[in-house]
Amino acid sequence: MKLLRFGPVGQEKPGLVDRQGKLRDLSGVVADIAGEVLSDDSLAALRAVDPETLPLVEGEPRIGACVGRIGKFICVGLNYADHARETGKEPPAEPILFMKATSAVCGPNDDIEIPQGSTKTDWEVELGIVIGKRAKYVREADAFEHVAGYCTVNDVSERAFQSERGGQWTKGKSHDSFGPIGPWLVTRDEIPDPQVLDLWLEVDGTRHQNGSTRTMIFGVAELVAYISQFMTLEPGDIIATGTPPGVGLGQKPQVFLKPGQTMRLGVQGLGSQIQRTIPARP
Repeated sequence: MKLLRFGPVGQEKPGLVDRQGKLRDLSGVVADIAGEVLSDDSLAALRAVDPETLPLVEGEPRIGACVGRIGKFICVGLNYADHARETGKEPPAEPILFMKATSAVCGPNDDIEIPQGSTKTDWEVELGIVIGKRAKYVREADAFEHVAGYCTVNDVSERAFQSERGGQWTKGKSHDSFGPIGPWLVTRDEIPDPQVLDLWLEVDGTRHQNGSTRTMIFGVAELVAYISQFMTLEPGDIIATGTPPGVGLGQKPQVFLKPGQTMRLGVQGLGSQIQRTIPARP
C-alpha cells in the first residue's frame, strides 16, 4: 500500500493511493497514519478495505508528511563509504547517530527555508524507515518485523551550523522545513529488498546525486537492530539511513543552496519530492 496524508498544515487527513494512482480518503477508516495504525494488524485491516469504497479526493491537495505524530527522527551519518570520503572522513566502524528535531518535519513538496545567517545549506536524498512495532534490543534477524514501511527523505542540512558551530550536528539538521518526508509511506510488503533501491537528486535541473542503497555500509535490518540497543523505537519513529555521494559539500568547488532554487529528488518505488527554497523569516 501507498499511504499518505493530505490537506493544510496541521489539518492533514489520512489517505491511500489506489491501483489507478488516484487519491482516496481514509479518514472514515482511521484517524491518522500514525502510532498503532502502523502495526502489522492495522495495516492488514487497511489492505482488506476496497479502495473503490473510499471517497475520491478531487483536485490537487497539498501532500503532508506521510507519517503523523512522529516521536523520534533519527538520522544515520556517513552511511555510504563514497559519501564519507567526499566529505573528507573515513567510513565509520559503527553507525553514527544523531537526531533531527521533529519540528523540522514537513510535506514532500513544501518550501524549504534557507536559515538566517546560512552560508552552506545542503541537500541529502535518503531512504527513510518507518517503525511500525516497538523495538527494544531487537536481533538483526527479527528487525524487519518492526518496520511498517519506507519513505523518501531529504535530510536538508546547514553544514556551517553542523560542523563549525560547536560540533553538534543536530544544530545543522533541525531548522524548520529541513525534514520533508513522503509523498508516501510504502508498506514493507511492496519493498521486499530495501537494499536495491536507486536514489537521485537534482537542483535546478542538474543531477547531483545518483546512488543506490546497495552501497550502504549498514543496511536497514542492521540499523534497526543497532539503534534499538540504545533507545526504544516506537511506532511512527523515522530513521533516515544516510545519503549517497553528490552533496553540495562534496562538489569541487562546493555548491550550496540559496533562495529561489528548485530541488527534485526521489527513491525508487517510494515517490519523488519537489521543493522550492525560500528565505527564512521569524
